[in-house]
Amino acid sequence: MQNFLLKTEPSEYSFDDLLRDKKTVWSGVSAAPALKNIRSMKKGDRAFIYHTGDEKQIVGIAKIISDPYPDPNDNNEKLFVIDIQAEQKLVHPVTLAVVKGNKDLAAMPLVRIGRLSVQPVTEREWDIIISQSKKSK
Repeated sequence: MQNFLLKTEPSEYSFDDLLRDKKTVWSGVSAAPALKNIRSMKKGDRAFIYHTGDEKQIVGIAKIISDPYPDPNDNNEKLFVIDIQAEQKLVHPVTLAVVKGNKDLAAMPLVRIGRLSVQPVTEREWDIIISQSKKSK
């Protein structure tokens, strides 16, 4: 199983929207490095949902419930999408400042490649973020 981080602008589609909808098609990704990450996903992988914009925080966990497939709403054969399902909100959101302040997370793409909308997350990074989310604010 692999781990990822998916970025979204909460005013467009938030984790609360995903919780309400239960599942959604994750689309709209067009940058080559992000698409490469989508194409590497497998059904059963999991992803943190990260709110961009004013929030800048990891807020929840989703499960990848399909293998990648061509975007049915776009004729560009390079664009792929996945289906995701809401799993759970984090106990406490983990802010970008907290991630950047943890030396063990310094290699994360979230720190190094800020604009990448779909990123891999190592198992160790995943565990650290889960641990951080359980700490009181």
